[in-house]
Amino acid sequence: MNAKPDPRLLLFHKQGTSARTRFLRFGDSLLAFAPLPTGALLRAVDAAPSSLLPHPAALLKTAEKKLGLPGGSLQVVPEFSATVDTPQGEVPVLLAGFTTLDPPFVAADSVGGRFVALTELRGLPATELDLVRRAYTVILG
Repeated sequence: MNAKPDPRLLLFHKQGTSARTRFLRFGDSLLAFAPLPTGALLRAVDAAPSSLLPHPAALLKTAEKKLGLPGGSLQVVPEFSATVDTPQGEVPVLLAGFTTLDPPFVAADSVGGRFVALTELRGLPATELDLVRRAYTVILG
């Protein structure tokens, strides 16, 4: 029996004073901690996943540990969820924001990531760009 694909997190930091929003990019992907496989397609906004979504607490805890950040450094955005269909099965994608005053640049660097603005997203797969569009709409409210 094939294992279900791991859920992904789309991580961002929104500056409290200026609302400057940056996403954490890992090489050629914005998804922590593995890119989507080739052939991934984003489901329509109103299409429900066929299985239960993962509880965000475990995902956030794992991400904080990988980034070397204290608990509470990430907060899920409950208004956002997306499902991506892949050849290996459906992949839930959750949106989480850093709660720190400034982006944790050192933590990002420690996992080969960097914070980028929307203008620096060229070259990402179309599915990830669609995810960012949806996320940005939710982040800006």
